[in-house]
Amino acid sequence: MLGFTITQWMFGILSFLAIMFALMVVFSRNPVNSVLYLVLTFFCVAGHYLLLNAQFLAVVHIVVYSGAIMVLFLFVIMLMDLNQEKEPQKTWLNKLIAGVAGGLLLFVFVGSLKGAEQLQLETYGASQIGLVKNLGKVLFSEFLFPFEIVSVLLLAALVGAIMIGKKEIR
Repeated sequence: MLGFTITQWMFGILSFLAIMFALMVVFSRNPVNSVLYLVLTFFCVAGHYLLLNAQFLAVVHIVVYSGAIMVLFLFVIMLMDLNQEKEPQKTWLNKLIAGVAGGLLLFVFVGSLKGAEQLQLETYGASQIGLVKNLGKVLFSEFLFPFEIVSVLLLAALVGAIMIGKKEIR
């Protein structure tokens, strides 16, 4: 062995699988297969969260993304009529604009992560940061007011969506 720990091996394996599944999402011709590969990519990302000792975030990631959003995407894609003849063809100008926008997004991501290695964990140790107990303590002590504001905002959005979607009775 080269002195790697099991965590480093798991990180390498999960990273390889996540990259391969993400590439399969992009290069797969069948949209249903793309969604299924995206679900597998999300499971690999949840594995990374587990390696970082963020159990709560891993479970929420699996439940929210893999369980809810991807199932919704899968149902929408399966209900759509995706015939090749009906799909509008993209011009070279659209492809150029998409390439430039993707390059600018990559530039912004690299710029935002440039100083990330200098960040330090001040309040809690690195081994305790993702535990549910510590998250609950911080959420309901330091961030109680913003937490309640977000809950009221989500309630207002829910009521608004119901009102917009409701049929008028005449």
